[in-house]
Amino acid sequence: MVTGDDNQTTDNRQQTTEAWSRVSLPVEREIARILDRALDGEDISVDEGTALFDAQGPALSAVILTADELRRRTSGEVVTYVINRNINFTNVCIKHCGFCAFSRDHREEAGYFLPMEEVVRRAQEAWDLGAREICVQAGLPPKMDGDYYLDLTRAIKKQLPEMHIHGFSPEEVLYGAVRSRCSIEEYLRALKDAGVGSLPGTSAEILDQEIRDVISAGRITKAQWIEVITTAHRLGIRTTSTIMYGHVETTRHRAAHVGLLRDIQRETGGFTEFVPLSFIASESPMHRKGLVPGLKPGATGAEVMKMYAVSRIMLNNWIPNLQASWVKEGPKLAQMALNAGCNDFMGTLINESISTSAGAIYGQRMAPREMRELIREMGRIPAERNTLYGITRRFGPEPDDHYDALDLADGTDERFGSYAQLTQAPEFRFADHYRPAPAPAPARAGG
Repeated sequence: MVTGDDNQTTDNRQQTTEAWSRVSLPVEREIARILDRALDGEDISVDEGTALFDAQGPALSAVILTADELRRRTSGEVVTYVINRNINFTNVCIKHCGFCAFSRDHREEAGYFLPMEEVVRRAQEAWDLGAREICVQAGLPPKMDGDYYLDLTRAIKKQLPEMHIHGFSPEEVLYGAVRSRCSIEEYLRALKDAGVGSLPGTSAEILDQEIRDVISAGRITKAQWIEVITTAHRLGIRTTSTIMYGHVETTRHRAAHVGLLRDIQRETGGFTEFVPLSFIASESPMHRKGLVPGLKPGATGAEVMKMYAVSRIMLNNWIPNLQASWVKEGPKLAQMALNAGCNDFMGTLINESISTSAGAIYGQRMAPREMRELIREMGRIPAERNTLYGITRRFGPEPDDHYDALDLADGTDERFGSYAQLTQAPEFRFADHYRPAPAPAPARAGG
C-alpha cells in the first residue's frame, strides 16, 4: 500500500530503475509513463488501465514485465495453492444466462440434485484426502426453501466442524434472502451463524449493467452484487472477486470492472483475491444459438496475459493475491501467468463442473504434486495455503518427496464422478430427489 513516505518513494524509484535496466523496449511514451507511475507505487486510473489493455507488441511485453516486478515486490517468489473440492449440488436453475452451459431446466432429464447426505459424503471424502476447504455452489432450483443453504451448511459442519465452507455466490445469497423473505444482511448473518466461512465472488461477470442485460438478462444486478459483497465484508465474511471476460465487453469495461473492485477493497478490505475467468464459448447457449451479435469466441492468449498483468498493476496496492486459472487456460498458459503478475495457482478442485460443461478441456482435478512441479518449472517456490491465504506448508525450490492423500488417490471419474456422470446418473435425478418448499397457506378471510 502506498505510504507517502519519501524514503519509500526513493526506494521504489531505485527498484524501478533496476527493473527497467533489465530490458530495452521501444515503448510509446504514454504507456511508459503509466508503467513508471505503477512502478513508483501509484494507483493508475481506469483510463490508464484501458490504455494498458490496448497495448500490443513491445508495449505488451513491458506491461507484463511491470506486472511481474510488482508481484515480486508484493508476494516474493512464493506461489500458493489450496487443496480443496468443488461441490456443485444441482445444475437445475430458474435463470437462463446466455453464457452458462451448466444449468438445466427442472423438466430436463439431464437435471440432477445431490441429496444432502451425498453432499456431506463428498465433503468427508475431501477431508480424508487432505482438503480443508470445500467450495459449494449450484444452480437456483425452483421454489427452493429459503433455509436450504443454511440446513446444508449445518449438515456439513456437524460432520466436519473444522472444514472451511467457501460457499454460495452473491446470486445464491440473494435467492436465499428472497425465498426467506428477509434482507440480504439478515440472510448473510444466518449463513455466517450456520458456519459459512467465506463467499465466492462469482456471478460478477462484467460489472456493467448494460453488458449484464445482454449476456444474462434477469441475473443478479450490478447494484445487488455490490450490496451482497459489501454487506458480507461489513459482517466480517471475506470473499473472492472475479471477472468473466472475452465475450462482448470492451477493454474499457474490463478496466472499469477492475477499478470498481479496487474501490470496494479500499472501502472494505474484504477481498482475499482476484480471479480472472476467461469466457468458455463452445457450449454456451449464446454462442451455439447465435443469440448475441458480435459475440467473441472467448479471450485470446494475448488478452489472457493482459488481463492478468493489468489486474496486477491496478490492484497491487489493494488486493495482493492474483489467481491463475489452470481450469480455464490449461496448465501451460497458467504457468506463464505466473510471470504476468499471478502468485496463486488455484486449487485441486477434485470436481469441476461449470467450466467442464462449457467446453473446457483441461480436466477437472489436479494433484498437489503436479501443481508444485508446474510452479517450480517457472523458477518459483510452491506453498500450500488455506482459504484466507495463511501458509499451511512451505516447500523448497527443489523436488520433494511429500505425498498428500490426493496424490495417491485413484484420480478417475469412476471414483470422484464427473459432470457428465451426474447428468446421466439415475440415482441423482432432480425430479426424484428435490422437494420444493410447500406453497404458503392462503390467508384466511375475516378476523
